[in-house]
Amino acid sequence: MPKSRIRKKADFTPPPAKQTNNLKLSGRSWVAPVMLALFLIGLAWIVVFYVTDGELPITSLHNWNIVVGFGFIAGGFGVSTQWK
Repeated sequence: MPKSRIRKKADFTPPPAKQTNNLKLSGRSWVAPVMLALFLIGLAWIVVFYVTDGELPITSLHNWNIVVGFGFIAGGFGVSTQWK
């Protein structure tokens, strides 16, 4: 019986090298400073309210100053969702 032809396999060619994309963080560079600023403003608001026995930051708000402080902190958490 005749011998069948042996097919020559093609040599391995590696896939083309992927171009690396430089990650640009400039689009979201505002997130961390704004987040930290909101956290610190909220903390400072609450601390000032307690240290001054309710006289500062806004006297007419009375105990709602605590809600304002926590509002700043919640805003900081809200901004933190944009961080990548």
